[in-house]
Amino acid sequence: MKTLPGILAALSFSALAQVTTEDLLKGSPENWLSYNGSYASHRHTKLAQVSTRNIGRLVPKWTYQVEGAEQLQTVPVVADGVMYITQPNEVHAIDGRSGRPIWRYHHTPALRKGPNRGVAIYRNKVYFGTPDAHLVALDARTGNKLWQSKLAEAEDGYWCPVAPLIVNGKVIIGIAPGDHGLNGWLDAYDAESGKRLWRWHSIPKPGEPGSETWAGESWKTAGGNTWLTGSYDPELNLLYWGIGNPAPDFNGDMREGDNLYTESMVALDADTGKLKWYFQFTPHDVHDWDAVEIPVLVDAPYEGKPRKLLIQANRNGFYYVLDRVTGKFLHGTPFIKGLNWASGLTPAGRPIRVPGVEPTLQGNKVCPPTAGATNWMSPAYNPNTNLFYVVALEGCGVNTKSVDTFRPGGFAFTGTGYIESPREPWQIYVRALDLTTGKLRWEYKQVGSRRYGAGVLSTEGGLLFAGDDQGMFTALDAVTGKSLWHYNTGRRISASPMAYSFEGTQYVSIAAGGTIMAFGLLEAER
Repeated sequence: MKTLPGILAALSFSALAQVTTEDLLKGSPENWLSYNGSYASHRHTKLAQVSTRNIGRLVPKWTYQVEGAEQLQTVPVVADGVMYITQPNEVHAIDGRSGRPIWRYHHTPALRKGPNRGVAIYRNKVYFGTPDAHLVALDARTGNKLWQSKLAEAEDGYWCPVAPLIVNGKVIIGIAPGDHGLNGWLDAYDAESGKRLWRWHSIPKPGEPGSETWAGESWKTAGGNTWLTGSYDPELNLLYWGIGNPAPDFNGDMREGDNLYTESMVALDADTGKLKWYFQFTPHDVHDWDAVEIPVLVDAPYEGKPRKLLIQANRNGFYYVLDRVTGKFLHGTPFIKGLNWASGLTPAGRPIRVPGVEPTLQGNKVCPPTAGATNWMSPAYNPNTNLFYVVALEGCGVNTKSVDTFRPGGFAFTGTGYIESPREPWQIYVRALDLTTGKLRWEYKQVGSRRYGAGVLSTEGGLLFAGDDQGMFTALDAVTGKSLWHYNTGRRISASPMAYSFEGTQYVSIAAGGTIMAFGLLEAER
């Protein structure tokens, strides 16, 4: 840990500030208190100082270069003007007004595994996961380490890129990687002591419900990691978390069955970790379509009746609407145009597979590719437009399979792999979908953008912010999709934007390459 001179400036307004459970429940437009901005994961800020009216006057306010960083995926968390960002092994506290460093914590041993997507904050502590599979708690005021808890053995190949989620005094955190044949889980730790309170295993053991979906002993090296942050419904006290792919990825012959609970959305009791319901998007997946994409929780009318909905744009190319009380499938439709592996969904939401698209020794074309129709990039929901916004990839891959042998110690256990379809270059779009039907309302083509990573942010000012792999940071009209403003950051963007406000100024911030950037209006427009 290194405390820097900037701490003196920060202490004047943040030393006594503590993030409470009530703060996390109610939210605050001025702060961005978690990876997804709120428990419901709308990624919609109520701040409206920056709007469609004055977006042309948005300018960079400050930049902060993270030493040694090349491709940050961190989403800044801000509490009372102090910003907390991460790269693997490090947490930085920054003055949100100026970008001045306050303190920096460096974790040892510093393994070279990444990325890291961010922190959680609660009371006066900051929490983050490490490349050597630990959960670390720091003093938010000084950066001093308070405790650390081992999640798993790094020597086995486990690591932790997950931004934790705070729920009722518990730190909820997942693990990676399932692609190495290591079984996943979701953990809850006491936020004060670091004591583990419960663990839910994503792969059922023999005799447990779901174990019949794994042939023989394939459950032992089954995958199912939990590498992206989920959502939470305080009224139901349910956690919603997406589960990753089975292993080996591309050879399903070695693990016959539906392979629960991989490629599923699970609802867990936040107090006990007990499974309440699940919905499996891609049974017996052979394309590595992790179902970890962020679940968005919306209370909205559905077929004329109020309903608690869970929305997910899945990596397999389908847009899903579920009842989040029961897990019942309500609706599903493709959100990409080139989907070729399924002709639709049954009334229960199970995919109707197209024969001949599974991986072969020679290779088969599949759309979307293993990269997915979307991935970790954050979606958003605007309650004013009733639109769901997602970054979508149009493209195909060629999947091949072979026989693989599990080797302990973090070696890939994939059953071969995939390549990009050489004749059809990938293309990234920002798409706006009707919430309950998934119907395309508008799309914005990110010209020249081929690689995914940058998510979106919706604002009360009628804007949708999005980045791309060309380094372009763009503001779109949330209703029409028209481009209103752009800024070339000069670095590939693989993170999602967020917004906060301090002392009357609204900022929009995003990580570009190894730099954190903050934008605000010219002084005359405040």
